[in-house]
Amino acid sequence: MTDAVLWQPQTEALSESSLARFAMAAGFDPADYDSLHRWSVSDLGEFWEAVWAFTKVIGDKGTIRFAPDDAAWMTGARFFPEARLNLAENLLLRGDTSDIAVCAMDETGSYREYTREDLTLRVARVATGLKECGIRPGDRVAGVQTNSIDALVATLATLSIGAVWTSCSPDFGKSAIIDRIGQVEPKVLFATCRYTYAGKDHDISDRIAEVVASVPSIQTVIVSGKSALDAIDQEMFGHEKTLEFEPVAFDHPAYILYTSGTTGVPKAIVHRTGGVLLQHFKEHILHGDVRSGDRVIWYTNTAWMMYHWMISALGTGSAVVLFDGAPVLKSNQGLDCSPLWSLAQKARVTHLGVSPKYLATLAAESYRPGERQDLSTLKALLVCGAPCLPHQFDWVYSAIKANMMFASISGGTEILGSFLIGSPVHPVRRGQLTVPALGHAVSVMDERGAPVIGKRGELVCTEPFPSMPLTFWGDKGEQRYRDTYFADRTEIWTHGDVAELTHTGGGYVHGRSDNTLKPGGVRIGISEIYSVCEAYPEFSDFLAFGADHDGDEEVVLALKLADGATGSMETLKRLRADIRMSASPRHVPARIHFVSDVPYTINGKRVEGAARTTVNGGKVKNLGSIANPGCLAEFAALKREDAL
Repeated sequence: MTDAVLWQPQTEALSESSLARFAMAAGFDPADYDSLHRWSVSDLGEFWEAVWAFTKVIGDKGTIRFAPDDAAWMTGARFFPEARLNLAENLLLRGDTSDIAVCAMDETGSYREYTREDLTLRVARVATGLKECGIRPGDRVAGVQTNSIDALVATLATLSIGAVWTSCSPDFGKSAIIDRIGQVEPKVLFATCRYTYAGKDHDISDRIAEVVASVPSIQTVIVSGKSALDAIDQEMFGHEKTLEFEPVAFDHPAYILYTSGTTGVPKAIVHRTGGVLLQHFKEHILHGDVRSGDRVIWYTNTAWMMYHWMISALGTGSAVVLFDGAPVLKSNQGLDCSPLWSLAQKARVTHLGVSPKYLATLAAESYRPGERQDLSTLKALLVCGAPCLPHQFDWVYSAIKANMMFASISGGTEILGSFLIGSPVHPVRRGQLTVPALGHAVSVMDERGAPVIGKRGELVCTEPFPSMPLTFWGDKGEQRYRDTYFADRTEIWTHGDVAELTHTGGGYVHGRSDNTLKPGGVRIGISEIYSVCEAYPEFSDFLAFGADHDGDEEVVLALKLADGATGSMETLKRLRADIRMSASPRHVPARIHFVSDVPYTINGKRVEGAARTTVNGGKVKNLGSIANPGCLAEFAALKREDAL
């Protein structure tokens, strides 16, 4: 049953959780989330001002809470247009100086904790150095760094002086880095030239040199990694000064993030300082019930939006937990799935974020964290990045912990947050995302443009919200931004996800709209196919996409065999039968092929669109955004007559 309740919050949550206290302060019954949500999307100024006050934002909010634009209801709306604030100030100036702010570990098990005083001192030194390099408010500073204390310090130092932070992961190729940070012309580059991942040492010094040679705006390169920043902030940036925060406007750029770039050069999304702050405080404090003294981690690299989301937890008074390395390691005994869970135990993690693919790996390896580590402090497990399948909900409560909130959340890089999210006062229902997030007028629209419940359609948002992008960087950025999210529906945000809202108040996200298949003209999703494939240990990975055939589209399923598996015809017959039974006859693949690898973006997401384009004889526009582009040659050679 997909409506089955797997976890129920304690009664105390309706009075003691931050969400409940916020609701009561606003005059609502905490048990009546529907009314609270309706208020949050109808009286926008009052709601977001209440979030500002409840989360104790540091700054001057001015006298205007919300300035609508009747001619451009969403794209023209402005929140707190008179406000002045600083994002880093709101993250650093919380709690006592002796409180732990950061717990950091690498894959070798090396572990260190940093107090708020220590973190602030490091940020002050680097901020001073950036000013001495000529960095001023609005200038861009880039990072190509691992998820370490160095990257965190560089990020906060940049924000503290009103500059704009943008980042890539060191495993990105040269073209992928240049295609991203090259657009925004950074003056300073922080770079990790040597790092260890999955037991292997990597030296990317030559790659960094090529990037610097190709991006003429870069004037200064600061090499970090292996504690190099310790030397940098003591020698090059060795002036110990009190950290000063540059107040900026609510709409002042804070971060520039990038789309996946699989359909062209990645779009550079500019995020507002105030929008980031209010969105993240709302999600951490209200929806996540993160409190002072908690420990928050999301397994991420420094390029993914969840990195920026995670470090905002500093503003709740909690510590952020950084992990630099691979979450699964190879050993003589097979796969070692313990790194993240050993860190969770050691750092006494309260909120842990991972991906559904990672959970699938644990399940396939029969690794049950709750039986191996002490997870008594864990209060919430969160997942995003792909649809989390119903059977994974069962596994989480069986293999990890029975008494905790489990939240499958969905949003995007574009909003630096979530449209559908968890809640400390709601039950967790099998397979469902718990609730629409406060402040987001989420709806699902069918082909008529009508809102529907219990049916699939396009996920949209009909009212403005503070974390909407300011613009896309570069030439005609405003128009490109409008064309991306508002071309289908005037002044209604169309997110690009196929979703479904339920009568219980939750919902499902079935996948990206451009990954929807239409065999025989009937629209179907691919998540149901993946749900069945995940139950087969014979397959280590899989990819479903559409291929043109006789003026129609047919379902193609590419399977990557697990080590030692043979993939017999009997197995494929059983797989097709299971897909027919669990999903529908239309989901049954017309073609099945065995492949040696499945294409992924450099951010770790399957690239169904690249496979579809390749099989249909097209050319993928931006191979630099794919982590393993070589595998597409195999897809180009797939022939219908060779299918199984």
